[in-house]
Amino acid sequence: MNTAVPPQGCTHLKLRLLDRMLTRHYDRYVAPVGLKNTQYMLLTHVVTLGPIRPSDLARRMQMDASTLSRNLQPLAAQGWLTVGAGADARSRLVSATEAGRAKRAEAQRAWRAAQVALNERLGPARVAALHELLDGCVATLDADPDGPPQP
Repeated sequence: MNTAVPPQGCTHLKLRLLDRMLTRHYDRYVAPVGLKNTQYMLLTHVVTLGPIRPSDLARRMQMDASTLSRNLQPLAAQGWLTVGAGADARSRLVSATEAGRAKRAEAQRAWRAAQVALNERLGPARVAALHELLDGCVATLDADPDGPPQP
């Protein structure tokens, strides 16, 4: 006999609410550095993975290519990223500049402070459990990104 209580409410709504609250939390720490947390994450990916093709970056970040393109523009305008020629005339590569690496290092200190504050507020055990749950969900969804066929 299954005594598990079925989920109540909309999972998407609950995750969006948590996402907005976490975004505000991290933004409060990263904003004084001159970045939004989405910009920090993008800059971090490019520093870590770059030079990288925009399509590969979008795939790694689970982001739409047009969204990535819009998000790259302000970072390139600030001189933190460059989008240059790739291996052939049709390809491009995104790279971090020295100023971008320095900005990422500055923002990383703020990001760590935000994470410490969140751990203190929620408790390390709850944060670890949340990470484990989220990692499992991502792995499950990533195994079949399109899910079941539509009727």
